[in-house]
Amino acid sequence: MDMTPEKVVAEPTLLLSEQADYLISMAARAPSVHNTQPWRFKLGPQAIELYADNSRKLRADPLGREMLISCGAAVFGLRLAVRSLGYLPVVELLPEPARLRLLARVRPGRAAVMTAAERAMLEAVPHRHTHRGPFEPGALPGYLLAGLQHDALAEGATLALADEHAQARLAAVASPASRTRDRDQVNRAEVRRWTRLANDPARDGVPAHAFAGQPADQAGRLRQRDFDLGRGLGLLTDVGSPPPATAVLLTSRDSRMDWLRAGQALYRLLLHAASQWVFAALYTQPLEGAATRNLIKTSLSLPGSPQVLLQLGAARTTQATARRPAAELLDP
Repeated sequence: MDMTPEKVVAEPTLLLSEQADYLISMAARAPSVHNTQPWRFKLGPQAIELYADNSRKLRADPLGREMLISCGAAVFGLRLAVRSLGYLPVVELLPEPARLRLLARVRPGRAAVMTAAERAMLEAVPHRHTHRGPFEPGALPGYLLAGLQHDALAEGATLALADEHAQARLAAVASPASRTRDRDQVNRAEVRRWTRLANDPARDGVPAHAFAGQPADQAGRLRQRDFDLGRGLGLLTDVGSPPPATAVLLTSRDSRMDWLRAGQALYRLLLHAASQWVFAALYTQPLEGAATRNLIKTSLSLPGSPQVLLQLGAARTTQATARRPAAELLDP
């Protein structure tokens, strides 16, 4: 599937009005917690503004950390879309601090041809997905892992790779925390709200084909969130062998700006990985509790605040989750 629009306008001032649907649709392909898609867009004469949609914020996320990470990913998607039209994006994060919902303002800058790396990420957008199924066996190439770490650094974050011992320490903290939160009634209500039956026409939430009927505790694999809750909805039956790589995405501080940077870093590295048919299982549930986040930081001696846990591996099958159309995301 070619994500490049049929027409590229010559003047940046015309780009926003003529390519608004494309730009917003590209941004909306970003990953978000529970596929809540917690963003809105407003089209101006010179820029597109991205707003948080608080109606889609999880109750388990009272500070909006996960929501802002999700919206940061959408910022990167918007940046990549602007690049695909032949311009460098000019980005202002939190441009008006008094307006808390306004998270970013993006406008086209000077003309510049896409790089090969950007083109590869653009081509990976349609098949990039959060992968909860089996991975292919075998280690990931060292150059790819180093490249993903560079992606994180380029966005003001750090991707810390966990060796065997660090992975064991991480699992010892994260998996019990996930089991505890699976039993929490607030979390269970959120999961019910954002999971979808097979063949459900909804264009948000986590579809049945993307989660297992029962979360498994397998050696080498972090415990996945229980999306099924005993309802018999999940269609995944095999999560396979342990993923080849485990990592923690972290930021030096833990502010709203850091959360937006973490989201941009996350989507950038996920698209880079997907361009090589490498995907990630994302684990956010253990990080919803401040105590567990601090324990993970100290247990792994991390030089910053953990924002997302990832396990990566190769896979050759994909079924991306649905997204809402641009018209539903655009404020008048």
